[in-house]
Amino acid sequence: MLKMAGNKSYTIVEYFGGDSGYRCGYCKNDEGNFSHGMWSHTMTVQDYQDLIDRGWRRSGKYVYKPKLNKTCCPQYTIRCHALKFQPSKSHKKVMKKISKFISKGELPKGEDDGEPMDNGMVCEEAGPREPSKVCHSEVKCAAITDIQKELPERADVTEVEKAVADAVATETLGTSRKDPVSVADERTTAAAPKPGMGADPGRPPCRKAKDLRKERRLQKEQIRQADGVSSIVSPTPPAPAQPKLPKALEDFVNESLPENSSHCLEVRLVRSNPPSPQFKASFDASYQVYKLYQMAIHKDPPDKPSESQVRLVPVNFEDPQFTASYQQSVALYARYQMAIHGDDPSECSESEFRRFLCDSPLEVCISFGLLTVSTTPTACICVFSESLSLFFQCLSEKVCLFVSCHREIAFTRQLQKQSPKLSYYYLGFYIHSCPKMRYKGQYRPSDLLCPETYAWVPIEQCLPKLENSRYARFNQDPDAGDARVLKDVGRALVLYKRAVMPYAAYTRKRKGSSDETEVQQYAGLVGQDCAERILLYRS
Repeated sequence: MLKMAGNKSYTIVEYFGGDSGYRCGYCKNDEGNFSHGMWSHTMTVQDYQDLIDRGWRRSGKYVYKPKLNKTCCPQYTIRCHALKFQPSKSHKKVMKKISKFISKGELPKGEDDGEPMDNGMVCEEAGPREPSKVCHSEVKCAAITDIQKELPERADVTEVEKAVADAVATETLGTSRKDPVSVADERTTAAAPKPGMGADPGRPPCRKAKDLRKERRLQKEQIRQADGVSSIVSPTPPAPAQPKLPKALEDFVNESLPENSSHCLEVRLVRSNPPSPQFKASFDASYQVYKLYQMAIHKDPPDKPSESQVRLVPVNFEDPQFTASYQQSVALYARYQMAIHGDDPSECSESEFRRFLCDSPLEVCISFGLLTVSTTPTACICVFSESLSLFFQCLSEKVCLFVSCHREIAFTRQLQKQSPKLSYYYLGFYIHSCPKMRYKGQYRPSDLLCPETYAWVPIEQCLPKLENSRYARFNQDPDAGDARVLKDVGRALVLYKRAVMPYAAYTRKRKGSSDETEVQQYAGLVGQDCAERILLYRS
């Protein structure tokens, strides 16, 4: 780790142009996916936050930015306004079905209702591979010399750590028990309405306003007579009825289960990086849920998968548990890639496994596993084990499961009470040309990142453009440009011979460097803030 006085850390990257196409994980085009790439030796979370807001994502230590105007399936960065999110009708239907199954053991019957989950419940981001001929030069720690200016201090993560600790302390582990009365039954004393007609037969049929007024007058008359009040004397006007507010997300997430519910739902929030005792202790429960899921969804036999295939251990090559199962994990990864993604054996090497699933460049990363357990002897309906990264302004996930998004949005809201910067929930990439990825656009209000100006634009304004063209500029101002572009490439910081210096000083030392075009491209992609803060490695 390269540090200055005051224990200040740098992000160190090597940039690759990425001119060659590679296989697309969405449409399976063999050479249709294009992206810019950087190998990150180390990275601060603030720098990664800024890169995300310019369309970058990471796969292990490889950080990439899709070439949206060239790639076959353009991938647009999407974020949801967690504080303003309201579940849609489809979201509520799915959550109600899940609650009904847990409490009563009833599975949905009949045809699908067209829920967002129909397009694929689990959608993994098909990240790119870094170039095959990558040096990955080893950058050694050294004293910094010939630096031209002091860099701004990175944001302190103490605030985030405290917010997470407070949120974990107040998190309800397990759900409370109540009498077996549904929420709907608690909110009304009237008899259940007769089934109606239309899309929702559970709702009462439409009635004329005249009939409703007549019925209310009759009810008032009956009340007056019961109280012994003459119909001539006008009773005290009743207080105006309060408008019925829609149920909030937290009402669904924290809904209590009846005492005699068929299944038990337990939510645990445990720290996975560094691993906590609770994380290690949850392994048995995690394994049983995973096994039930594989049997119910993928029709695996009871003896598959074995426990060794899902062991949850910290990624540490000095940990005996990790090294004991490492080769088994590598072999399992290779079989999965070849069977599911059609990879060649040469593409499933140990180094590829280590790069994609073991490596992380983030210097400071608060990671959690969010696990929902549904215990039942026959099936499992809601399983997700997420690796969540908490950055300064957002909660970001890499593998997204439909149901887990609701809990993660609720968790973001809870954290925001202690840390106002955590106000967005990033869902990775939105790919309009891939039906399986369109469900992300249903978490409203949400924004897409304009690929040309890097301005956030409401998704409602973006979708009509994406219907006409896979690639689109979202900013409606034709004169708007990139407000954070680095105009003077000489100000970009580089790391050369273990010394930090502006690119202008580097060119003088090299007596006319020939890589100015590449550095200009890099600076334009990362923006002024990152170019003047991240160290671009030069050999």
